Amino acid sequence: MNDIINDFYKDELSKKGFVISPHDPAFCALGTTWQLSDQIGSGRYWIYHHQDMFDIKIHDFYLHEDSILTFDMPECLSITKYESISGEELTPYRRLEAGAVQTFIGGRQPYKILIHKKIPIRSVGIEIMPAYYKQYLKEKYGLDYENPAESFMAVDKTFNFPEMSHLLSQVMIYRGEGMSAKLFYESKVAEAVGMIVDYSKMQKDCQEKLSSFDIKQLETITSYLNDHYAHHTSLDQLSKIACMSKTKLQSSFKKYHHLTITEYLQQRRMSQAEFMLANTDIPIYQIAASVGYHKASRFTELFKKSTGLLPNAYRKIVRNKKRDN
Repeated sequence: MNDIINDFYKDELSKKGFVISPHDPAFCALGTTWQLSDQIGSGRYWIYHHQDMFDIKIHDFYLHEDSILTFDMPECLSITKYESISGEELTPYRRLEAGAVQTFIGGRQPYKILIHKKIPIRSVGIEIMPAYYKQYLKEKYGLDYENPAESFMAVDKTFNFPEMSHLLSQVMIYRGEGMSAKLFYESKVAEAVGMIVDYSKMQKDCQEKLSSFDIKQLETITSYLNDHYAHHTSLDQLSKIACMSKTKLQSSFKKYHHLTITEYLQQRRMSQAEFMLANTDIPIYQIAASVGYHKASRFTELFKKSTGLLPNAYRKIVRNKKRDN
């Protein structure tokens, strides 16, 4: 696959109702912008590729109706951050959730996804091709080479990968040109692969210290917390769901996530709050309540601790960046 745009995306996106449009200054000039047909939805799909090595994708569109989309994906390793999404992956089944970072291994089976109507799909992702992770990396690193495919599988879906979330956010807002832009994307792809390999090793070390039963129960608790992060959930209730004592649950959760349950919930809440501050005009006190804080002052305190900024200041900075871009 020498040209992923012409060999894959041109045909696939055309079938889904996208047409190539003039450059949009909302995206980096290096890539190609596709506009969605007004009959199907509204918005754009931007993609940049480097030879047959990798591509960068940004989604910013919505559909008028619930839609099942199928892509015959080429062999690739993909990682994506969702800022806004409502839907499910169907092969295999997995909920799509705002704030999540998740991976997908392409080329094994068609990628099937159900997208819910009217909800914006805002995401940024990196896909790396076999020419990069099977050939280029192997030639470059020789005896130190590690095939990152298993590492990508280890990420799966997580709300606890702040380094990757930050990297993909940098990619999303970047607007450079020429050689500097090409170097920027090449460096971010290499950095992302390194992060994923490190993340996988951390997860493996953790899992070696936990039984398969404990890991399964912790995955259940994690899914439960992801769905109920805005609600108060007692440790007693969580321990019953996990079939563990409160002490074991707390220690096992910390080993698995490298965070306490409280810290995990706060990260999940802050991620959603950041999105709402950047993309809505909802008052601060309502955002605080929607992510689980009855007192806006407590939310403000924790938000500043998380981001270094007060909520209003964060909103102003993000809005100004979008305006400048």
